[in-house]
Amino acid sequence: MEQLKHECGVAMIRLRKPLEYYRKKYGTYAYALNRLYLLMEKQHNRGQEGAGIGVVKLHSVPGHEYIFRERALGAGAISDIFSSVLPALKADDVDSKPAGEAEALTPFLGEIYMGHLRYSTTGKSGISYVHPFLRRNNWRSRNLIMCGNFNMTNVDEVFRSIVEKGQHPRIYSDTIVLLEQLGYALDSENHRLYREFRDRLQDPELGIAIEDNIDIKRVLTNASPSWDGGFVICGATGSGDMFALRDKNGIRPAFYYIDDEVVVLTSERPVIQTVFNVRRAEVKELEPGSALIVSKNGDIQVTDILGKGANARCSFERIYFSRGSDADIYRERKELGRRIAPEVLRAVGNDVNHTVISFIPNTAEVAFIGMVEGFENYLNDLKVKQIMELSRRGTLSAGNVREIMDHKLRVEKVAIKDIKLRTFIAEGESRNDLAAHVYDVTYGCVTNDVDNLVVIDDSIVRGTTLKQSIIGMLDRLHPKKIVIVSSSPQVRYPDYYGIDMSRMAEFIAFRAAVELLKERGMADVLEETYRRCKEQSLLPADQQVNCVKAIYAPFTDADISRKMVEMLTPAGTKAEVEIVYQTLDGLHASVPGCPGDWYFSGDYPTPGGTRLVNLAYINYYEGNTTKRDA
Repeated sequence: MEQLKHECGVAMIRLRKPLEYYRKKYGTYAYALNRLYLLMEKQHNRGQEGAGIGVVKLHSVPGHEYIFRERALGAGAISDIFSSVLPALKADDVDSKPAGEAEALTPFLGEIYMGHLRYSTTGKSGISYVHPFLRRNNWRSRNLIMCGNFNMTNVDEVFRSIVEKGQHPRIYSDTIVLLEQLGYALDSENHRLYREFRDRLQDPELGIAIEDNIDIKRVLTNASPSWDGGFVICGATGSGDMFALRDKNGIRPAFYYIDDEVVVLTSERPVIQTVFNVRRAEVKELEPGSALIVSKNGDIQVTDILGKGANARCSFERIYFSRGSDADIYRERKELGRRIAPEVLRAVGNDVNHTVISFIPNTAEVAFIGMVEGFENYLNDLKVKQIMELSRRGTLSAGNVREIMDHKLRVEKVAIKDIKLRTFIAEGESRNDLAAHVYDVTYGCVTNDVDNLVVIDDSIVRGTTLKQSIIGMLDRLHPKKIVIVSSSPQVRYPDYYGIDMSRMAEFIAFRAAVELLKERGMADVLEETYRRCKEQSLLPADQQVNCVKAIYAPFTDADISRKMVEMLTPAGTKAEVEIVYQTLDGLHASVPGCPGDWYFSGDYPTPGGTRLVNLAYINYYEGNTTKRDA
């Protein structure tokens, strides 16, 4: 119901054969560009504010460009980029030219391809913030093009460190800071090689020797240990070295595939499976703390850089963000729905005959299928008991068995997205009135004032859409009771690793807990938490603890859910309303391989996350409602 902006998407391709090979086998030199387009479109869900691509040539002649970049803004950015790049290749009839000429002189034909899809998580927008970013130098081996799926929690600290070295970043952002830090390490590697070869070689052999011997592992090892956050950083040098580095806790996802034609890396596994038509087992996960490195000469290594930390793979990635076509994610989302079914049944008094079940939005459909299976298990057990009771009484017959077996679940599609709200059309109350009509309902599937209506979502974060449209819309069907189900637990804390959730006041769970504290005469907890957060802010990040947990400590999940209902149910709603959330135990049992749950539990995987949640509460308490905390 509430669209979250979230982790960006990345895609990289390194060709392992000469371009002529791809023209002969696939009919075009643009083989990799076409595949990059598909990789990006199939990850379009990961970023609709902007996109960019980069290409590095290994065989460009002096006087001609060897790094190309194209970026665009908006939901149609991918199409805009490729509509600009690909037709130019066809117009010049590039595929009819000799391979050497085509490669040397045609833009966006090379050996290294990089794509990025962007969602802003810090409120910064504009083309200057769209990846990939480029660091220029007259020496090819000192050029660096970079993109990533990341949020850093210690940008201030890293920024100070590079300024102290004498660098002068053009923009204050985590991307620029990382670019400059990697650039500094790349410069140092160039200097090391220059000193190693200068007494034995003369130019141009000296420059070639430097390009051929760049040690990207050394560059990453020197640059990355100070980074605190969740990240997959992708880059390439102008001389042809390529890399992708994942954070040590595995917060952000990365998968790769290697064969004799290509090396490919993306943010999601099934994207590679589909675009390259390969089996799931052939697509590997890039392990936390490791880097995939392809040298200028084509040597490939997957090597440890940061060491493997505690597993903090993002559970929200599984619940909501990634495409559900991944086999494991599909199974996990079904399990989330199945596990919550008993609590939903409790909410409707186990009255399956008078309960209609559905889902909003489409991203919740797989969890809905799992919830239906949970209901079916209950109904099947009930049927077995009824048949056994008939047998015990000696009244078993085909007729009454048929009557029992005819009991079915009432599964309906009760909501249809009718229009896309254009916020520029109206403001204030007029805008809210429009919001109430984003969805339309299917009339006639609910018996007035008799049936319960159950609707499952994958997450309920802010509650705005529930209050402005969903509950009122469902109430138009005149159910006796509306049960809103979240397949994920209550979102209580900000995320600082890539999801657009950074301020305390955004969360309906937090606002509900605050109201409960005030109602129960415990408002002093708010002030005491502020005092403790201020004390914590004076400590180093790795010594801080999450003081905001005290806001929730006096209450059960049910207490907070009941208060949410009071706060979100519009005036005039006739049906009884209940909100049912997944439990943390249910989440971890359903998604066992991705235990990262800091937005639910407050247990941040890095010191920077803990520091920022305390800062978020300070900003909330001091009334800095427009200030983002990361």
